[in-house]
Amino acid sequence: MAKQITAIRGMNDIYGDGVDAFDYLVATAEQTLKQYGYHSIRLPIVEKTELFSRSIGEVTDIVEKEMYTFEDRSGGSLALRPEGTAGCVRAVIQNGLAHNQIQKLFYTGPMFRYERPQKGRYRQFHQFGVEVFGLATADIDAELIVLTARLWEKLGLEKLELQINSLGSQEARVDYREKLVAYLSDVKDQLDEDSIRRLETNPLRILDTKNPDMKDIVEGAPKLLNHLDEESNIHFDLLKSHLDDLGISYVVNPNLVRGLDYYNRTVFEWVTTELGAQGTVCAGGRYDGLVEQIGGKPTPAVGFAMGIERLAALLIDGDKVPAVTTPDIYVVLFGDNVERPGLVISEMVRDALPHLNVQMNCGGGSFKSQFKKADRSGAKYAIVLGEQEIADKIVALKPLRDNSEQQTVAWDNLIGHLSQLFPA
Repeated sequence: MAKQITAIRGMNDIYGDGVDAFDYLVATAEQTLKQYGYHSIRLPIVEKTELFSRSIGEVTDIVEKEMYTFEDRSGGSLALRPEGTAGCVRAVIQNGLAHNQIQKLFYTGPMFRYERPQKGRYRQFHQFGVEVFGLATADIDAELIVLTARLWEKLGLEKLELQINSLGSQEARVDYREKLVAYLSDVKDQLDEDSIRRLETNPLRILDTKNPDMKDIVEGAPKLLNHLDEESNIHFDLLKSHLDDLGISYVVNPNLVRGLDYYNRTVFEWVTTELGAQGTVCAGGRYDGLVEQIGGKPTPAVGFAMGIERLAALLIDGDKVPAVTTPDIYVVLFGDNVERPGLVISEMVRDALPHLNVQMNCGGGSFKSQFKKADRSGAKYAIVLGEQEIADKIVALKPLRDNSEQQTVAWDNLIGHLSQLFPA
């Protein structure tokens, strides 16, 4: 026997309840975004490595340790995308969609990071991303947050907490960085290994440490909110006013800094305690300098990404996924030469009543075994077609969810009869 080939560690098959939750989440998110006037964009999975090193930051963990990069046949360095924003920015610049225009876009697909796999964190994972270009005001920040709140409501998700912060302008953050480094240098002997490494490269990320031993040090650090420029303070106050007006509860988390270098001003996360340590299910913020950084003209921008696997886990754990494959009618075929008329009748019902889910038994089987399949399918009715029914041009219509009587229906009357049982 040949040796079994298995999937790459951290790159998982999605099936059963997992794929039902995945599809339901994406479909609901797409419907919600379209309700707000957003449009879909499809982006490549592979990009030039330079795109991510220039946008995310060369000294971030993603670029330094987590990206899947390879050299193509022409000698160029390519990467599997670790996140979606940089590719979307590249796309709007390259296709002339960014300058002096407002673009409200969404996308979905796989991302890749070489991380230690654990629940809610995989090497291939999926995100639903939203990006807005050309709007610099706090009202669009608020719209992105409120539409996510509306999505949670549609999905029936509860126990999600909104955390917000402001990172201020790039200039204000440079001044703050100096104060933070000075403070952390004084307590360097108390920092963990990751924090010592980040002290010279990305000290703001130390504030977002998950190490409980670092809690007192982080709490004693200077607060970025106390060092914002005036315009960023006004922007943040206006955002909070909008959220108050909309009835969106939030917590100001001064240590929320996000892991990517391109953010400025508004940052936010939706978090839960239902998934253990991997509690962030949606995160984003404003990145007004990124379009210019990648080669476009100065363009304000803001967006967010949702982790589909994490949200799908919440849906499954909370029994929030509607049944998407339960048929209304199961067609039972018994006897010789019944497959061809069975196919014709099944298609006739699907054509005339497209709102119905019709499942036909394939592969034969005894009358008893087919009825077991029909019952397990969850269908409300079984259409029974045997040799005698074909000769008489009738079907037997048997209820499967109650004790009402089986009926005999002529082929010519079947559509009218079913339309009464299943009004559109």
